[in-house]
Amino acid sequence: MGKIVRHEIDPVNPSLLTEAQKAEIAALKARSESDVDTSDIPELTEKFWQNAVRNPYFKPIKQQLTLRLDSDLVAWFKRREPDGRGYQSAINKALREYVAKQEQKTG
Repeated sequence: MGKIVRHEIDPVNPSLLTEAQKAEIAALKARSESDVDTSDIPELTEKFWQNAVRNPYFKPIKQQLTLRLDSDLVAWFKRREPDGRGYQSAINKALREYVAKQEQKTG
């Protein structure tokens, strides 16, 4: 086995491109779409997308906000969860299901 090499990249301060890398990027930019051979990667059709599903590991970014809800609603969600924990996630899930149904109605 070869020697393991580790390199850290700082996304805020990326290293500068070398002249060779800049030339390669410029050459790629200069190519037209028709020059690209996609014969081994056929284009995806509508039929493919009909069976597509959301990535099960996708987690949307949460946004913290203040939201005033009726106390009976909050109490109901808290009662559904053991020790009252996770009620905010349950409310989020209920809202997401509602939005999905509304999107299905409107197409």
